[in-house]
Amino acid sequence: MELTFKQRWVEVWQQQAFRNRFLLGFVVLLLLLPTLPLFFGHIEKREGYRFNDVVLAHLPSINLSIPIFAIIWTMAVYTVWRCVQQPRIFLLFQWAFILLNVCRIISISLTPLNAPIGLIELKDPISNTFYGSRFITKDLFFSGHTATQFMMFLCLPSKTDKVLTFLSSLAIAAMVLVQHVHYTLDVVMAFVFAFPIVWLAKKIAAV
Repeated sequence: MELTFKQRWVEVWQQQAFRNRFLLGFVVLLLLLPTLPLFFGHIEKREGYRFNDVVLAHLPSINLSIPIFAIIWTMAVYTVWRCVQQPRIFLLFQWAFILLNVCRIISISLTPLNAPIGLIELKDPISNTFYGSRFITKDLFFSGHTATQFMMFLCLPSKTDKVLTFLSSLAIAAMVLVQHVHYTLDVVMAFVFAFPIVWLAKKIAAV
């Protein structure tokens, strides 16, 4: 008989290694998340380089905030629901999310960029709580929205989950380009960075 999600959590919580990794991740998130508005406020003040992006030059600049918001948070709720059912996947995604933010802090710090020409403000009242009171335009390399969707694809095990998250990854990648929120390189590298991030998260979470 298959265990319920509550029974799975009771079972893994009895393992000290799981508890230690879970609680450490929880503490790291508590320390990390409040620093993000300060970091994004800092990088928004600096001057950077503006790419001559051939792909963006051929794309119309269209406000897709509503569908982007709908896909991101529908998939976020779906992924959390799936992770709650599978504690080890929850732990994996917890650490992948931590590493994603650390990697973005490093990569954005090392690559000062100005916003693409034609950028339209991405209105996402939930995500914007992590950015502070104003819209941030210079958190560019690499795309956090795209990378997060693709990390869901890499972390979730079932075929249905992978189909849904792969499609959402492609949709978000395309839409942030149409809205000119990111350069093409930001979006392409989001897929590339997701692989080592999840690989390292698997090592930390021991799954």
